[in-house]
Amino acid sequence: MSLTRRALLGSTAAAAALPPRRSRAQAANTIRIGVLNDQSGPYRDTGGTTSVICTRQAVEEFGSHGFTVDVITADHQNKPDLGASIARQWIDTDGVDMIIDVPTSSVALAVNTVCREKNRTYINVGAATADLTGKACAPNNVHWTYDTYMLARSTGGTMVKAGGDSWYFITADYVFGQQLQRDTSTLVTKAGGKVMGASPYPFPGTTDFSSYLLQAQASGAKVLGLCNAGADTVNSIKQAHEFSVNKKMKLAAMLMFITDVNALGLETAQGLNLTESFYWDFNDRSRAFTKRVVPKTPKNWPNMIHAGCYSGTLHFLKAVAALGAAKAKEGGSTVVAQMKAMPTDDDAYGKLTIRADGRLMAPAYLFEVKSPAESKGPWDYYKLVETTSAEDAAVPAGETGCSLVHA
Repeated sequence: MSLTRRALLGSTAAAAALPPRRSRAQAANTIRIGVLNDQSGPYRDTGGTTSVICTRQAVEEFGSHGFTVDVITADHQNKPDLGASIARQWIDTDGVDMIIDVPTSSVALAVNTVCREKNRTYINVGAATADLTGKACAPNNVHWTYDTYMLARSTGGTMVKAGGDSWYFITADYVFGQQLQRDTSTLVTKAGGKVMGASPYPFPGTTDFSSYLLQAQASGAKVLGLCNAGADTVNSIKQAHEFSVNKKMKLAAMLMFITDVNALGLETAQGLNLTESFYWDFNDRSRAFTKRVVPKTPKNWPNMIHAGCYSGTLHFLKAVAALGAAKAKEGGSTVVAQMKAMPTDDDAYGKLTIRADGRLMAPAYLFEVKSPAESKGPWDYYKLVETTSAEDAAVPAGETGCSLVHA
């Protein structure tokens, strides 16, 4: 695997930021967690430092159970080679036991390969590719929060039922965007609709979506499916309003977060439908979790990725406690087996289970963004439209292609 000079420098910088190595005796009683994500690019708000804060919140709340916990972090810059290099260094040199978050599906798949080879726990939170519980499933990984299938079923399915039977896609041209377009297209055509075309664009680095929006408008499709995320989604929607595309087509933000809504403002975002598996104002427990976190990140309230980092970390630490640190450090497959044997229970996601293929079985919530008049305070942005059960939101177990699922 060849690395660019910038990638090598990024990996070196990540290593330099790590705390001093402990003695062997101390290391044996220390569980080290690495939060790997985008901290400077288009996904810096959807994950970034808020994911790190929520991971550390889980460690803080977990307390002392006979072992210590370190949290380190690095920016993978949305580059698979850099992400894999950091993961390999963390595991081989720095004693990392679990890696979490890892948005950008191409990076997630690369990190998954390293973690499987090294038998370290990998909790995917930020990447959407359903392959992580399909052909790329592994006994040492868990897929939290959401995937492309869930998004297609929830947001895409509702749009089709509402009469959106012809679609055009603007798609981030890498694994995530491609799979999301594929899954949504399959759903649309099965329902009797048609796909009128698509405009893939280079990722990362695209900020001007005008030509793609004009192509979409010229297609005559009723629905514009945005198969992107983070800053790309925000820019796409803003420019769709500038060119009045939103007056001729219904916008379907296939992956959008409350942090994106905040960036857009309610005047622009009102009426949009989107899917998340967490909302801060959903119930008493989610509000309590948010109240504890917001003072540490007041300008970026938690979305489903941030909440997933909290939830996944807490469940991982409970599994380590059940096994004992020494046993847990023997391998990620041992920890993940324990995680699957125990139901989750936390303030962000409540009580859930993990399927044999590693998928967290969480419901999907379709929300509509409130108008400015409907919002009653800061970050009061959503109203619930529909709930998709955990069973319906996940790829049927027999269809995943995961080798861990036995008929």
